[in-house]
Amino acid sequence: MVSLTTMVLLAVVVTWVVSTSLQRQAERDGEQLAANYVAQGVQSKIDSESVSFWRDPSSIPAPVVDSLDRIVRANNNKVLDGLSLYSSAGEPLWTSRGATTDAPALDPVRMQEAKDTLGPSSKVVETDEGSVLGVTVPVFYGDQLAGIYGFAQVDIPWDSTQAFMTRTVATVAAVITIMVLLAWLLLFRTVHRASSTLRSQSEENKHLALHDALTGLPNRRLLQDRLDRAIATSERSGKRLALMILDVDRFKEVNDTLGHDRGDSLLKEVANRLTEVVRDADTVARLGGDEFAVLAPDVGSPLDAERLAGRVHSAFDEPFLIGDLQLHVESSIGIATLPDHADDGIELMQRADTAMYAAKATHLGMLLYRPGDDGNSAERLQLLGDLRNALGTTQLSINYQPKIDLASGQVIGTEALLRWMHPDRGNIPPNDFIPLAENTGLIQGLTRYVLEMVCAQMAEWDRLGTEFAHLPVAVNLSARNLLETNFDEFLEDILASHLIEPERLELEVTESALIEDPVRSHQMLHKIAGLGVTLAVDDFGTGYTSMSQLEQMPLSTLKIDRSFTQRLADDPAGATLVKAMVDLAHEFGLEVVAEGVEDTEVTLRLRELGCDIGQGYLWSRPVTSDALPAVLFQLSFRGKAPIAATTTGTVPAGATQP
Repeated sequence: MVSLTTMVLLAVVVTWVVSTSLQRQAERDGEQLAANYVAQGVQSKIDSESVSFWRDPSSIPAPVVDSLDRIVRANNNKVLDGLSLYSSAGEPLWTSRGATTDAPALDPVRMQEAKDTLGPSSKVVETDEGSVLGVTVPVFYGDQLAGIYGFAQVDIPWDSTQAFMTRTVATVAAVITIMVLLAWLLLFRTVHRASSTLRSQSEENKHLALHDALTGLPNRRLLQDRLDRAIATSERSGKRLALMILDVDRFKEVNDTLGHDRGDSLLKEVANRLTEVVRDADTVARLGGDEFAVLAPDVGSPLDAERLAGRVHSAFDEPFLIGDLQLHVESSIGIATLPDHADDGIELMQRADTAMYAAKATHLGMLLYRPGDDGNSAERLQLLGDLRNALGTTQLSINYQPKIDLASGQVIGTEALLRWMHPDRGNIPPNDFIPLAENTGLIQGLTRYVLEMVCAQMAEWDRLGTEFAHLPVAVNLSARNLLETNFDEFLEDILASHLIEPERLELEVTESALIEDPVRSHQMLHKIAGLGVTLAVDDFGTGYTSMSQLEQMPLSTLKIDRSFTQRLADDPAGATLVKAMVDLAHEFGLEVVAEGVEDTEVTLRLRELGCDIGQGYLWSRPVTSDALPAVLFQLSFRGKAPIAATTTGTVPAGATQP
């Protein structure tokens, strides 16, 4: 900002300029007055006869003397202090002061300046009587080109003029000073206000750069900075630190159903609760969307980190009050500690993120990092590259597992399961490569490849006229397939190209796939059903599908997850759950398939509970297409499961069946 000293200096400079201008203007006015005197009293009286006067002072013309006397008497020493005439050499010729010897000496500098400029030249001179403005005026004969014949020295009293200029300059200086001070005060106020505004905006921008605009929590950038500092402190002290990544489950459903305003309100409430349950030294940050992070320095062990995560997870126990609604929301938390799981901040973030996705996939709520869950390890990346290369080769094959009608024991369909025989690593379990394909988008091409192989195999069975050619087959779909805009067109083309009736193909979708993008998923399901392809919901009971969603979807089959089936033998509560699922499915007109059936006792219990179809090791493990005829013949020969023509069955494209 401009300082007060600068403004004062500016006032001084302006005053000096004004004073100098006034002084020079007064001198010019004096010069003009002197020139007028000379013009009236001397110049106008000179003629050709009086030229000799400038060489002989005794011959001064009487008219000139009279004129000069009148001028001196008229001014009465008020405007004119003295008048003298000089030759061109500067010698005194006449003076109003008396004898020529009383005439003041002519200033050679002013005389030369008058010659050079052909005009008056002035200078303020201090005398015993006071200040005098001495003006030297050249006297010409004829025009100026004829030459200078002499000079007239006009002395003008200057004390009163100087006093007037002093008063004027003082007044001007006061006015200028006041104006400058007022301007400075106004400028100070304006600059101060602007500076305050800029500082406020700067602080606000700095805050926004490091904090989330919605919740006010630290953002990813500030979290990274604090994480780096915490790691540096941890390395010096040797103490552990923990990082938790938290995701609000089903938040997209809240946004889609209730709107973004209430979704934002929910995120604010989540932020408040998280801040309340952590320690003072911990940092709660929002990473974006529905994802949060908790940085916990100085934790004793991974177990202590899990305990702290438990407190964070418990923040979701009570419902959230959003407007007039109570929302029950859950979370998935991934935990990683340093140095146990990572060596630096980037790796720690990645490990905590991996653990969070594993917690979400397993519905465990929270999970400490496990190396086996890491899909981004060098080994997993290599596996992903190998899987891409395996597409279209004999490394990938389809195995089939029979599905049995529990009431009649008849084989009513098969389920196709993808198998991968790696050239170096041997058989790769589906649990190792299917999630990898899901997370990278490779699942879309993989599913289409499986559908191609299954439809080609069905067409081959038709060509051979085998007795089980009529059996339907089903293929699991990923959520990504349901979001493809032209997937129904692909399905229609592949069925037509292999001459497969649509009702002989059943597609299974998991509950999680149905809720990832409900609107687009439901639209695609209705398009698929419109082709005549049957649909089933897989792994029922492990997700969050509501009864209203089941009613709205064009399903024909509900598959109970194997985790419920295997509880029937020794858990009465398991039977209650299965019974509820069966009754619910039948209420909606759906057939029920129980997965993972491994013994007769469970089979009988399922039959008592009203389950329609069973599938599992009790009847057969998954087998190749070449081995399937023998398996079906053996089941038929033993009388346990004669082949029957129906329109039910399942075959997931990469399902993790045994």
